[in-house]
Amino acid sequence: MKRITATRVFVTVALSTQVLSLPAQAQDDRRFQLERTEQGIVRLDTQTGAMSLCNDTDGELVCRMAPDERAAYEKELDLLEKRVTALEQRLADRPKTFPDDDAVDRSLSIIERFMRGVMSMVREFGGEPQPERT
Repeated sequence: MKRITATRVFVTVALSTQVLSLPAQAQDDRRFQLERTEQGIVRLDTQTGAMSLCNDTDGELVCRMAPDERAAYEKELDLLEKRVTALEQRLADRPKTFPDDDAVDRSLSIIERFMRGVMSMVREFGGEPQPERT
C-alpha cells in the first residue's frame, strides 16, 4: 500500500483554491472535495482546509482525520483539559467565607433603619390629599 504523496496533497490543495474562488452559493454546494487514492478517499474541507482519510465501509463513507491534524486536535484538547483543571483547582482553593452572626446583625440593622425611614416618609406624606388627574 502506498502512502498519500506530497504531490497528491499539493494537487488537492491547488484544486481547492479554484473552489474557493467560486461564488458563495457554489462554495456551499462544493464545500468538500473528494479525491480517490489507493488507500481510499481523501476528503478536503475547502472552508477550513482540514483533510480526512475516508473508506467505503458497507456502503457508508467513514472518515478519520489525517494523522497530523489528529495530533494537533489532541494537543488542543490536552491544553483545554489542563486549563479546565487549573480553573477548577483555583475555585476549590478559594476560601469559602460566610458572614458571621455579627455581620448579619449589622446588615439587618442597616436594612431595618432604612425601612423605618421609608415607612416614616410614607406616613408623613400619606396624610396629604393627592391632586386629581384628568
